[in-house]
Amino acid sequence: MSEKGAGQSGGSAQAGAVTVSDVQELIRRKEEIEEQIKANYDVLESVSVGMSEPLVDCEGYPRADVDLYQVRTARHNIVCLQNDHKAVMKQVEEALHQLHARDKEKQARDMAEAHEEAMSHNLDQNENLGAQRPFAKVNSVIPGSPASDAGLQVDDEIVAFGSVNTQNFQSLHNIGNVVQHSEGKPLSVTVIRQGEKYQLRLVPTRWAGKGLLGCNILPLQR
Repeated sequence: MSEKGAGQSGGSAQAGAVTVSDVQELIRRKEEIEEQIKANYDVLESVSVGMSEPLVDCEGYPRADVDLYQVRTARHNIVCLQNDHKAVMKQVEEALHQLHARDKEKQARDMAEAHEEAMSHNLDQNENLGAQRPFAKVNSVIPGSPASDAGLQVDDEIVAFGSVNTQNFQSLHNIGNVVQHSEGKPLSVTVIRQGEKYQLRLVPTRWAGKGLLGCNILPLQR
């Protein structure tokens, strides 16, 4: 869905008097975009690649362990869909303001319903688009370990660790299971460091120290 298409989809809501049905239609389109964004993120997750990891190896050659066309296509789709999502959310906001300006008494009933629906659906999407809450924290990193080589640092707050995220994290056993099943395979790890989000490539590997990571991770209070 292009940004032009998103603008056209909201034209009927902006041309005349806005109704609650118009807002609900915009919300339906927003949810369709969110599903497409999630599907493309799932494509990247299936090959343990994120939005910003390099697609060339240390020697500058294209990586042979991923489908480069598939990854590039998914990344491009996500960027375009996120722009569409912003445009539709702006249309939802403008439509809600028009409802309020047209009839304050009627808006007291209709706007409450439409606004609540739009905001409740948008909460989950905030996490899908990269604004997830951290669920664990790096307590220590041993120099020369796989964790150190990947760039993990003490006090990094973990937002995603392979397939583990805020929504499905229950205990550190979740991370342990992912590590055990990913020995020698790259994992996408997203952390928040001093307010900035970083995406790292961690390969659980047997090394001179204990375990496959060489770091200590503690769960955060939820």
